[in-house]
Amino acid sequence: MNGNTLINENPIVYERNERSLKSWVNFFEEIRDKREEKEEKENIIDKQEIYDLLANIMDPEHPLTLEQLAVVNFDDIYLEKEEINKMTYLTVEITPTIPHCSMATLIGLCIRVRLERCLPSRFRVSVKIKKSTHQNEKQINKQLRDKERVAAALENQQLANVIHGMMAFCA
Repeated sequence: MNGNTLINENPIVYERNERSLKSWVNFFEEIRDKREEKEEKENIIDKQEIYDLLANIMDPEHPLTLEQLAVVNFDDIYLEKEEINKMTYLTVEITPTIPHCSMATLIGLCIRVRLERCLPSRFRVSVKIKKSTHQNEKQINKQLRDKERVAAALENQQLANVIHGMMAFCA
């Protein structure tokens, strides 16, 4: 077709078939849904990937990683996927190096920040002290669960800088 001459100058124009239009809309919705399902299947995040996110976080006191100090352990990562609401519940239990470790809250906070920054919004993150590994386990766990306390802690620029430094070697 060239731009100047029309082959049919007066075509007959029919009304759109509403059923046909709905079929096309449904067709495109199905394609979108299948694409989203495929992306979700390809983007499965497992325990190893969670562990890899945490292993290279640096200890705030020593020039060692949380993996090297066994603060973070593969077997202490728990994932529970709920099919109904498509949420994934993640719990990471950390093991302080000593029962009176003064850095346990800071380490837990850093782990929580790392996970919340790196994981999709379908994840619900919980970080806690492993049972019977710290003398203030209940108090620290309460602090780590409290979203308002976590948010307030991150507003403290000095604390935010320490956390940033701990994650400096994370990919």
